Amino acid sequence: MHEAPPTPSGAPTTPAEPLQHGLKQRHLTMLGLGGVIGAGLFVGSGAGIAVAGPAIVVSYLIAGTLAMLVMRMLGEMSAAMPASGSFSVHAERALGRWAGFSVGWLYWFLLVVVLAVEATAAAQIAHGWVPAVEPWAWVLL
Repeated sequence: MHEAPPTPSGAPTTPAEPLQHGLKQRHLTMLGLGGVIGAGLFVGSGAGIAVAGPAIVVSYLIAGTLAMLVMRMLGEMSAAMPASGSFSVHAERALGRWAGFSVGWLYWFLLVVVLAVEATAAAQIAHGWVPAVEPWAWVLL
């Protein structure tokens, strides 16, 4: 068996530092639901249905299948090489430091952009309910 490459912090992982389960099944379920059901679901679905019509169901099936496969692969990598950290750790171990660095920063950028898009979408939905309040005011909340 070979020794695992060091983590991004520079400290090698050893069997003396086992990972611990901190989240229960209900926590993971709620995190998953919160990530899937956001304001973007309602706004994005409307735009997709306007363009693709009923074929949007096929698009969602394809995207869902791809997302499921990626998550299964991440689960397999985590089971084979447990590490404390994000999936950028797996990219670093498999492809090198440049991949871990790139994946980590791209993930951060994704989260920043998603936060802004979700806030804008939620403001549009809330503006539809209460037209007297401008969307920018909802974003400030």
